[in-house]
Parts: sequence; C-alpha cells; structure tokens
Amino acid sequence: MARKRDQPPPRTGGTETEVLRGFLDYLRAAVIAKVDGAPEPRVREAVVPSGTNLLGLVRHLTFVERATFLGVKPRSWKATFQVPDGDSVADVVAGYREAVERSNEVLDGSAAEDVRWRLAHMIEETGRHAGHADIVRELIDGSTGR
Repeated sequence: MARKRDQPPPRTGGTETEVLRGFLDYLRAAVIAKVDGAPEPRVREAVVPSGTNLLGLVRHLTFVERATFLGVKPRSWKATFQVPDGDSVADVVAGYREAVERSNEVLDGSAAEDVRWRLAHMIEETGRHAGHADIVRELIDGSTGR
C-alpha cells in the first residue's frame, strides 16, 4: 500500500480572488496527483456500482473547466466520464492541464466580481470529485494521501 504525504491547505494572498484561486489550484493539483502512478488498466475500471473510474473523473473535470470558464458545453454530461480507449493517462491529464491553463487565462483577464460564482462552483465541483478520486484510488491499489 502506497501512502503519500498529505499536503496542507494553501496559504494564499489576501484578496477574495487570490484565496479562491489558491484553493482551486490546490484541488486541481490533488486531482492530478490521484492519477499519478495509478496502474493501467485499473485507472479505467469502475470500482464502485455507479461506474465511476479514476481517469473518467479527470476527463469529466476537463469538461467542467471548459464549460465554466470557456463556455464550451458538452452534448452529454454523462458521456464526459467516459474515456476513449485510445486516450492514455498522459493524454487525459494533458487535456485537463490545458483546460486549466485556458481557464486561468480567462480568470487573469476578468474582474473579481465577474468570476466569483465560477470560482466557487469550480471549487465545489473539483473538491467533490477529488474526494471521489481519493476513494477510487484507494480501492484500485490501496494508495492514500496526496
């Protein structure tokens, strides 16, 4: 059983936007850390009755980032949890990182009052799925922590 050291919550700047962005970035990093070293093909396998799998969680969050900050809505939210067979773990993580980077560009160019709801929503969504990822990863190979 692999045990990673947990990371404490971030200490961020003093403005509301800095605090919210700091926590969102903290959660984004936690999601990526959960797939780091996860074994194939288990990273794609549903280990809970709902069908949730670790890689599907990351792919779903990619679509949530795009919808929330870039206005790109998927045809089916359920389908966002499905990872095409040809997509590797590296492909899915790269897609997530690219969505995060583009989302941050939008945030960088927006006033605080224009992004408050979107930041709060992404913290909620990413935090919820980071928790799912914790459980799924532990069921896959016993790995805990961040």
